[in-house]
Amino acid sequence: MTTNIGRPVPRVDGRQKVTGAARYTAETVLPGLLHATIVGATIAHGRVVAVDTSAARTADGVVAVYTHENLPKIPGQPHLIPSLFGFPAPGQSHFPLQDDRIHFAGQPVAVVVAEEHEQAQYAARLVRVEYAPEPSITTVEQGREQAYEPERIFGGFVPARTERGDVAAGLAEADVRVDATYRLAANHHHPIEPSATVAVWDGDQVTVHDTTMGIKATQLTVSALLGLHPTQVRVLTRFVGGSFGAKAMVWPHVALTAHVARQVGRPVKLVLTRPQMSAAHGHREAQEHRVAVGVRRDGTLTAIQHQKISVTSPFDDWAEPVVGVSSSIYRCANFSGVHRLVRGNTMTPTFTRGPGEAAGMFALESTLDEVAERLGIDPVELRLRNLSETDQNTGKPWSSSGVAECFARGAARFGWDPDRTPRRRRDGHWLIGTGVATSAYPVVYSAQVQRARARLYSDGTAVVETGTQEFGTGVSTVMGQVAADALGLALDRVRFEFGDTNMPNSSATVGSAGAGSISAAVHRAGTALRDQLVGRAVADPGSPLHGAAPESVVVTDGRMALRDDPEVGETYGELMHRGLQGEVEAIGEWRPTGFDAPFGMMTFGAQFAEVAVDEDLGLVRVRRLVGAFAPGRVLNRSTARSQLMGGMIWGMGQALLEGNEFDPRSGRWANNGLGEYLVAVNADVPEVEIELVEVEDRLVNPLGVKGVGEIGLVGTAAAIANAVHHATGQRVRDLPITVEQLLPAVPFGGS
Repeated sequence: MTTNIGRPVPRVDGRQKVTGAARYTAETVLPGLLHATIVGATIAHGRVVAVDTSAARTADGVVAVYTHENLPKIPGQPHLIPSLFGFPAPGQSHFPLQDDRIHFAGQPVAVVVAEEHEQAQYAARLVRVEYAPEPSITTVEQGREQAYEPERIFGGFVPARTERGDVAAGLAEADVRVDATYRLAANHHHPIEPSATVAVWDGDQVTVHDTTMGIKATQLTVSALLGLHPTQVRVLTRFVGGSFGAKAMVWPHVALTAHVARQVGRPVKLVLTRPQMSAAHGHREAQEHRVAVGVRRDGTLTAIQHQKISVTSPFDDWAEPVVGVSSSIYRCANFSGVHRLVRGNTMTPTFTRGPGEAAGMFALESTLDEVAERLGIDPVELRLRNLSETDQNTGKPWSSSGVAECFARGAARFGWDPDRTPRRRRDGHWLIGTGVATSAYPVVYSAQVQRARARLYSDGTAVVETGTQEFGTGVSTVMGQVAADALGLALDRVRFEFGDTNMPNSSATVGSAGAGSISAAVHRAGTALRDQLVGRAVADPGSPLHGAAPESVVVTDGRMALRDDPEVGETYGELMHRGLQGEVEAIGEWRPTGFDAPFGMMTFGAQFAEVAVDEDLGLVRVRRLVGAFAPGRVLNRSTARSQLMGGMIWGMGQALLEGNEFDPRSGRWANNGLGEYLVAVNADVPEVEIELVEVEDRLVNPLGVKGVGEIGLVGTAAAIANAVHHATGQRVRDLPITVEQLLPAVPFGGS
């Protein structure tokens, strides 16, 4: 009987977090702990000629200084595989301190180890490195002539080209064509907790405390790089202070910390500084999109062409796949999506919240808004006319949709006005505009079997555990709800444990896959244990339930009873005491649906924005954001709303604030700290309203959960940009939107 799933249960770890009792990786204290600091390259390309570590080695408290000259080489070779798939998942196929080559600014060239953190940081500044610089490429413009089309991108997971039909013919037959180019600045993750790793060896066994979205991925990566069996690596991660993709892959500093700890023979802690985070765990790459759309007079799409070019590293074909949604959700017989890459002097880009879709849908949804304007059709109506009931890439029907209801409920709550006349509304010197965009994000699961263990004690309490981690999404709260319902227990009788690779396997919680994957395994474990106990009761001559059909028994608050005669039954504890059992347990397993499933899986939504633009200064202020989303079954309405709201606020930051640029002279990021890299703060954030449209989905997983981590971001920037056009009449094609793009055409004092 379901009583807990869906309830807005407060976070069970809330008190720990607000009182400081929750412990994060950087707060790990061990006997004899040493502190490490990375020295990063100050050039973008070239080689190290000489390294003088003499001053650093003699500084107070310094235990060792390692460079490519004295650090033993690692036995393993990194191979880029996304962490979702249950294999070693290095963030890039390059490991530092193996030779004298420099591929990007910030690449580690030395590691200083000292007794105290401050001593290590001071000594790191004493390391002197002589370089032989070589020309570098850090921007699309610098490398456009050398751009190439790889076979596959995204860690080899996605083809670089997606095509169907005849795009040229589709554009030729169109009554209206829009062809536009969009540019998006690079984004960095900047979670509140910097990445940190602590490693301690016991013989040939190493325990790693890590800030990660996948403790199993960390275990497999460290073991592969250091030539260990996975059983020799134990990873512990309790709380993680945010990620947004930064901690989805396993970056070199993790195995490097373990490697250094082995050399010095003592535990070592490495905590990245805020500036180092810009060159230590990937980023959303700067991108240029060209989108061409053809439509008939009635709004029917005849062709979509989507081309992207971006900068990748010298060693990996990485690009955000921007056409996964745009190629599949709208009915269009003719589609072409192509990714081109420039090999540049940067580390490998990586997953960033809404990877691919947040950028790709900004370009497509902005273009569709322009199409609607030219046709004189309500942008909401244009989208509804073209949204497909099947995955256009495969022809398979969606496992569930709910998108029409999202538009209906979102528009009603927002008060959508289909009059799209620009500059029609004012509030003093502010021009007021509204915009809309479709949100969609694929439902993707690991190929791994997901496992959880449920253990019930004779006092009627239970513990359910799996090898996951809590990085702010509320997993410990939500999985307690799932477990309680599966076991038929009150919520306060269940504890959810996590954060240790010695627990049953769970894949990395990336790509909005965490809720669906973990809940499926927890549900299976809980129901397996419940069924085991019911089976024992109906087979036990001493039980009131003896001889009953197992399916006729229901469990409520730990008491098994006949569905049609609730007075007949007994508690779990009574059964266990009679059998002299102090505890019983069961393992639950769930194998995710493969890519050959006979249905398409997508989470849908609709987003609306209202902005005010200062007519004279070009300042943009977001006044309202409304999002309606259909994420399947909602496990906890409070945590789901929090994630969706966080995604929408991130999308507002992407639209108006967040952007980093390479300085082409030095090859370094221009904004490598939160003093210069702007993110939305409380004063920026307007009222954010969330509509949850629960749709039944019996296909994606046992509980019908799709996930909410990414989709809140996907349509936000496009809705804001479309609102800016409605307010001003100016079509914005670059993110973030700056005042320079919106300043009046006539200079001040001019005529």
